Amino acid sequence: QVQLLESGGGLVQAGGSLRLSCAASGSIFSMNDMGWYRQAPGKQRELVASIRRGGSTDYADSVKGRFTISRDNAKNTVYLQMNDLKPEDTAVYFCNARRTLGPQWSAWGQGTQVTVSS
Repeated sequence: QVQLLESGGGLVQAGGSLRLSCAASGSIFSMNDMGWYRQAPGKQRELVASIRRGGSTDYADSVKGRFTISRDNAKNTVYLQMNDLKPEDTAVYFCNARRTLGPQWSAWGQGTQVTVSS
């Protein structure tokens, strides 16, 4: 089974930085498209950033220029570097893996809390 484990969340002041990590197991990691989503209280889950198996990336407009998604296939890990954090970034951040070539599937981690104080 595919398992995703997020880490790196915490409490930071506005303007600070965090780096989230997502360790994956149970799949051929290099073939996965990976993404970070977030969900704030009372809000629907939204896509923050994605990185496809070929390395191309996309970002939500709200985080462009502040967040960077990257992957290390040798470590089966995807990262989200979060700079210049704002209170509106406060949410539970979820790691997602999906396969769009061949049999399709999607998997989620349990999430890690990010809280930004003002």
